[in-house]
Amino acid sequence: MNRGSKNTITRDISWLAFNGRVLQEAQDKSNHVHERLRFLGIFSNNLDEFFRVRVAALNRMVVLGKQAKMHLEANPDKILKKIQQKVLEQQAVFDNIYAEIIAQMGEMGIFIKNDTQLSKAQKTFVKKYFDTKVRSQIIPLMIETIPGAPTIKDKSIYLACVLGSTENPMMQRYALIEIPTKVLPRFVTLPPDNGSTDIILLEDIIRFNLPQLFAPFGFNKFLGYIIKITRDAELDLDNEVNTNLIAELEKGLKNRKKGRATRFIYDRRIDQNLLTYLTRRIGITKKDNMIAGGRIHNFKDFIDFPSTIFKDIPARPPAFVHPLLVQPVRIMSEIEKHDVMLHFPYHSFDSIIDLLREAAIDPNVQTIKITLYRLAKNSKVVNALINAVRNGKDVLVVLELRARFDEEANMRWKADLEEEGVRVKFGKPDMKVHAKICVIKKREFNTIKQYAFVSTGNLNENTAMYYGDHCLLTTDKKIIADINKVFEFLEHDDVRLQLLRGLKTLPVAPTSMRNKFKTLINREITLHKKSKAGYIIVKTNSLADTALIEELYAAARAGVEIKMVVRGICCAYTEAKGFKEHLKGISIIDGYLEHARVFIFGHGQKPQVFISSADWMVRNLDHRVEVACPIFDKNIQQELIDIMNIQLAENVKGRVLDDEQSNTYVQPVESNSLVRSQVAIFDYLSNKKYTN
Repeated sequence: MNRGSKNTITRDISWLAFNGRVLQEAQDKSNHVHERLRFLGIFSNNLDEFFRVRVAALNRMVVLGKQAKMHLEANPDKILKKIQQKVLEQQAVFDNIYAEIIAQMGEMGIFIKNDTQLSKAQKTFVKKYFDTKVRSQIIPLMIETIPGAPTIKDKSIYLACVLGSTENPMMQRYALIEIPTKVLPRFVTLPPDNGSTDIILLEDIIRFNLPQLFAPFGFNKFLGYIIKITRDAELDLDNEVNTNLIAELEKGLKNRKKGRATRFIYDRRIDQNLLTYLTRRIGITKKDNMIAGGRIHNFKDFIDFPSTIFKDIPARPPAFVHPLLVQPVRIMSEIEKHDVMLHFPYHSFDSIIDLLREAAIDPNVQTIKITLYRLAKNSKVVNALINAVRNGKDVLVVLELRARFDEEANMRWKADLEEEGVRVKFGKPDMKVHAKICVIKKREFNTIKQYAFVSTGNLNENTAMYYGDHCLLTTDKKIIADINKVFEFLEHDDVRLQLLRGLKTLPVAPTSMRNKFKTLINREITLHKKSKAGYIIVKTNSLADTALIEELYAAARAGVEIKMVVRGICCAYTEAKGFKEHLKGISIIDGYLEHARVFIFGHGQKPQVFISSADWMVRNLDHRVEVACPIFDKNIQQELIDIMNIQLAENVKGRVLDDEQSNTYVQPVESNSLVRSQVAIFDYLSNKKYTN
């Protein structure tokens, strides 16, 4: 049994169990082969981030020892050993799944060919492709002539080459070539060979053309092996109020590219002399998680494996516009009548764009205030806000520059927005702004009207197509009064946290959210002692906050029925003596990413229902600006309760959250009672009737 603190499961071991569930989806033969490849890519991308952030943090804890100010784990060295063992086990499963998928694709007449498997026509194509597209994008590094350690960037893959000559055995050199996947596609479709569909990877195009690059220098022997480094990605920002945030970010991003290696992956067939030379020059040791892998690395690119080569991919049902917001309609007029809840990705994100566009055009709208965390590459949200400024509106954007791995993109958005006249604030220097809120104010005939939305997910039209989230559109005065105070806190440097402690309706982090949920849990304990009716539903991405977990334990021991849906990390035990019959949890991994946070206290006539941007983690509750929002509309309350009941009935893609992190699938009670919740939720929402 893997313990974190005395009463919780180790966070990082639980995270690896979550990624194991992703790997299970790649293993699931009921998924289309393209979907299985995509899950391999997601697994790989998740693992990269885990090594950049969590393994890096554990490494620092080991180095700092007792001097660590934030010693979050009691035994970081032991955790690192467990991580390495589990990662190697998962890598073996990964390799077997990939081999199985390749075989399945072969039966379909689809082949991923390497540089040694090309037909004559394909060789001609690869040479031409290299000359016209690739050659100008690569400059080999002759690493033996570089005085210092060669720069190997995080997130990139490199072809490590051994160059030799049959005529002069002493003439041997080593070279590194960065594979230019940022500017060229990783997967290239080849001319057909005997009716098959053939794909070649970009690195194999380069490998095939090594003679083109190096023969002029007298070499005629060429070997190439893919290597990859994952680096510490943490930004050590100064928490002082006068921190120059942009300068610190730019410094941190530069450091990220040369940060300490947390993992070194290489082709297990690599020339041993080359491996020894590289690791010595780069400063890699076995302690740095040296992992021998296959021929291919950076499997994250398989998330975007070309789907057009498959003719039988089942189409997902398209998102549909909420029936009350189908255009042409004045959305602000509609939500004056009643609140509206959007459920992504089932409902179309277009309604949010329509609302912002309507606010940009409406001559009575005066101001728009909004928080932005992660944006789409060509953001329609930003476009609507810029057009609002052009139409004379005062627009305030609270932009989080420290959104992990989106820092550079958000700095570019900052420049674009400010150039157009949008007022951009960065929130507070010592905490991330993770709340997803917006308020629109307009004046009609000397009357001020306000409209708002609160979301569990990012205002990103791309991720809204596959992230499961909820967004409340409302004119409720109590909710909007508190949203305005949150913006006042974020907008003005001299406004302190004390303002947020005075909010009456919204539980907000870092001031009141944890205590609010503690109070609600204890309310259910009291209720259960009186009437045996205590009931709690928790849906979150991650459950790791020890204080709230202990509160759930207390409620379960008192007999309160607690049901959890936790996609990722779950540090709570569910089988301990005293509450194993009352505390149950599942995790759902399916085609859509379960991203929403929903909390329900009580059932029957007076449940209290909340949506939130915050997971139950220390970082969210103590070190970020987060907003939870009560749902007052009875119809929407019931809608969320119905959706949660569908998810709790999941028995196709659900895994039991047990103490051993075994990822056992939820077993249906009867073979004909299968519930795949994401399909069932789409059916529920698409058949739901609304009245004005």
